Amino acid sequence: MSPLDDEQIQRLEAFKNCFVESPIVTQIFDDFERLRFNKQLGGTQQCMLITGDTGTGKTELIKHYVRLVPQRQNGGYSHRPILLSRIPSNANLDSTLIQLHVDLGQPFNASRRSKGNDQALTESLVRLLSKCHTELIIIDEFHELLEFQSEASRAGIANRLKFISEKAEIPIVLVGMPWAAKIADEPQWGRRLVNRRMIPYFKLSDNPADFVKFLMGLAQCMPFASRPKLEEQHTTYALFASSAGRISFLKEFLYEATKLALLDGAETLTPVHMSKTFRLWSPENSNPFDLSVDKIMAAEVSEYSAYDFDAPKGTDPIRSTQFMDLLPISQLLSKTPMLKRSSP
Repeated sequence: MSPLDDEQIQRLEAFKNCFVESPIVTQIFDDFERLRFNKQLGGTQQCMLITGDTGTGKTELIKHYVRLVPQRQNGGYSHRPILLSRIPSNANLDSTLIQLHVDLGQPFNASRRSKGNDQALTESLVRLLSKCHTELIIIDEFHELLEFQSEASRAGIANRLKFISEKAEIPIVLVGMPWAAKIADEPQWGRRLVNRRMIPYFKLSDNPADFVKFLMGLAQCMPFASRPKLEEQHTTYALFASSAGRISFLKEFLYEATKLALLDGAETLTPVHMSKTFRLWSPENSNPFDLSVDKIMAAEVSEYSAYDFDAPKGTDPIRSTQFMDLLPISQLLSKTPMLKRSSP
């Protein structure tokens, strides 16, 4: 095993940071473009809700979109067509609006607030959005702003965000875990959230071709002269079994396997490297890369995680993601077209 040279390290990191669009991501990017076009027309703006469980790639896709849209300096202000902000750790509405100031490059002077009046903070943000020519506001991890809040507090959050969108005439995109959809219970947001997208895990029982295309896209980004054959049937099934359709897990797994292949001096990524990676990560589980196709067992998501807003104090309000029992791949595919078989 030889150390990697600088070029290999750069190519490995490029693969780690690569972005492959799935059909739902393409749809979301089209939604963003439509919202930005609507902004140019003025008036009341439609807003958008994007939800998805852990590992669906929500944050990655919005960061990628932001990188696609150029920013430039405009006097003392940055021209920021897309404002991407994350709910801060001390999640409340004021800290979120202060973070929006910071992400626009103009930290809010807290001394300008008086007698607990939040109007100065809100109006300052509206003015700043205009100076920065912002066309779209994206707030990531929005669910954190709703957790542990009373119904009245959630209504207050909805009212202030609605005011900002109306006053600045800018569409707002809220991104978060499935329970971020709770904001739609507020009447003023239920009407505004015309665009709602849920990013699912991949499922072999529901359009397996999307999973295969995603693997092929990742293979194109890998740092090898010879492209890995991730679309071959055995490899596809084993990768699904190891990831349960979770995008972030799948990418991290392939990154580690790719690193092993480069350290071995291999010309491409092979099932042997993936098998080694699986043994490192899950030595207690049956290794799908060492099994024949008919022996590979996999599980798909059955219920996404949820948050009980009425949970008694002192109890955990979050219900974890649920997966079905392991089934043979053939059963998952019983109602879908068969995938390409491996070459003999």
